[in-house]
Amino acid sequence: MLRVLDELLWVLRREGLPVSTAQAIDAARVAALVGFSDRQTLRDGLGAVLATKKDELTLFRACFDRFFSEERAHLGDLWSRLRVRGFSEAELAALRELLTAAAQRASGDAAGMLAFTGEALELDQLLASSGIARALAPMTSALQTGFFTQEVNKRLGIPALGSALTRMRDALREALGEERGAALAAALREELDAMKRRVRAHVELSLARKLGEADEQAARAVDRPFSSLSPEEMAEVRRALRRLAERLRGAERVRKKRSRRGRIDPHRTLRRSLRTGGIPFRPARRVRRRDKPRLVLLCDVSDSVRLASRFMLELVAASQELFMETRSFVFVSDVGETTDLFRRKSPEAALAAIESGRVVDRTRNSNYGRALVAFEERLGRGVDRRTTVVILGDGRTNFLPEEVSVVERLVRRAGSVLWICPEPPATWGTGDSAMPRYAAAASRVLVARTAGELEGAARELLARRK
Repeated sequence: MLRVLDELLWVLRREGLPVSTAQAIDAARVAALVGFSDRQTLRDGLGAVLATKKDELTLFRACFDRFFSEERAHLGDLWSRLRVRGFSEAELAALRELLTAAAQRASGDAAGMLAFTGEALELDQLLASSGIARALAPMTSALQTGFFTQEVNKRLGIPALGSALTRMRDALREALGEERGAALAAALREELDAMKRRVRAHVELSLARKLGEADEQAARAVDRPFSSLSPEEMAEVRRALRRLAERLRGAERVRKKRSRRGRIDPHRTLRRSLRTGGIPFRPARRVRRRDKPRLVLLCDVSDSVRLASRFMLELVAASQELFMETRSFVFVSDVGETTDLFRRKSPEAALAAIESGRVVDRTRNSNYGRALVAFEERLGRGVDRRTTVVILGDGRTNFLPEEVSVVERLVRRAGSVLWICPEPPATWGTGDSAMPRYAAAASRVLVARTAGELEGAARELLARRK
């Protein structure tokens, strides 16, 4: 009882609940008084002595429920749990010899082996270490949960442990017989799966805590990452982007109206005034010719950047009159042109068609190299110095060819190639990210994790029209 209670108190302290020595003693007395048979009674009794505020009680209940969940498998070490399953001491002794030999061969992955065979508290302590915290620091989106779970598993040596258990299966059958050896191997595989689930739960909890802290700092929806927006906040962001497009179009109309008259040209006015004795009766005006540039947009619409692409496409659709010609493309693995789609339909209908997969297959993995090559072929000779190419994507190639040379050729042909990335620079180069190489090839990279940053990217794009 004291061992399980001590583990619970350690988890509570790690989650930020202050537990004094006196409270720990009271908790032990409560556990001895009410026992472990009634979950609700134990939860209420411990909450009465460990939580002094309403928010502390909420935190305690959440931690208590996670701690005693079926997924956690917290009771005892591996050997205790296997005894409960009905395995004998002789069978466990044979398994212990095999695991000891595997741990000696694993060397650097011994920590994962110890966490696997030890109590749940040992895995919790490993997950709470500074090394794991640093590995999870770049995580910013729920879409990255799988990748960072794999990173934590690698640091704990879980893949090597899984390979060791696979190799151990035949040895167990030989030592214990076909039936008992297979049963023990299956039990070990279930224990490993439970360990993986606990690692993923820790990654998800770390992300939830990070996003919660970000929410406290962000006062407006436009300053929050796209991945954390609620449906109501997404609607607010959409309205803000429409207002931005309206302001940009209004400013363009004012500029056109003023340009009809033109600015006074002082040199020509002075020369013309010589006819009238130096009196400028007829001011000469300078009409500045400004050709609208062409805009070509290529948006990654895979799940990892879907929201950022949606907002960017909607903003461009609402601001098409600011450019002489606008062509838009979307891609996942293949490239599809959406120029006519936005011309024929409203932005909402066009975006719905893209998200439904009628333009490109959105179930496939992103293939930046293939998409860039196809994009260059689609453009043909329609790119010159008046063309601004905008690529929106996170640069995660799924370890497929990158084709950075396509971006380099577009930079030489176009006026500029802007790359809008919805991931912060801290994550560039991690995993399958090729953003450092794309950033070196592009004219400029703009980070747009939030609607506010996307607005800044749009203003940067329009500033290049001048």
